[in-house]
Amino acid sequence: MSGRHFIHTGPRVRLGIFGGSFDPIHIGHLIVAEAAADVLRLDRVHFIPAHKQPFKTGPHLASSQDRAAMLRRALAGNSRFGLDLREIERGGVSYTTDTLRDLRHELPSDELFLMVGADAARELGKWREAEALARLAEVVVLSRPGQQLSDCDVPCRFVEVPAIGVSASLVREAVRRGTSIRYLVPSAVAEYIESHSLYTV
Repeated sequence: MSGRHFIHTGPRVRLGIFGGSFDPIHIGHLIVAEAAADVLRLDRVHFIPAHKQPFKTGPHLASSQDRAAMLRRALAGNSRFGLDLREIERGGVSYTTDTLRDLRHELPSDELFLMVGADAARELGKWREAEALARLAEVVVLSRPGQQLSDCDVPCRFVEVPAIGVSASLVREAVRRGTSIRYLVPSAVAEYIESHSLYTV
């Protein structure tokens, strides 16, 4: 889980791809990933932190090393979840099609499921090589109960996941204000944020 690739020679695997800034990872990420994994009957879910996301301006507030360390702590204990650092190691702007091509080359017989949030789904047509996404993986849009989503710019499947009122910006703001982030992030992540004085300014 602490490494990069998950090459195997066993039976065909149903693999979820869950990318993002994870700045920081919080319970919302974990809950929706677990719910989607159950619905899709996934064997594994790769959490892939971006080095630099193409549509976000400005730097991440925590370094790549800190974001990876928090992910490693958050995912510990869940054998279905794994940490994949290929985008951080690759550097530069992180493009999903590059990552999917890498995975498809490494895992030619496995079933890949690209998991994206509803907000990201509305922008899929703007992603680089958007038309290639559905050829490389099944695109799965994680929608909240009652959310009205009828279409996206590439062939996709909608999966309803719990609505969790937690965001990375909420966590960062709580830290900045000096209020508790207990139950917003795993305890090991909260301890890491405090011990490394992250998000305090």
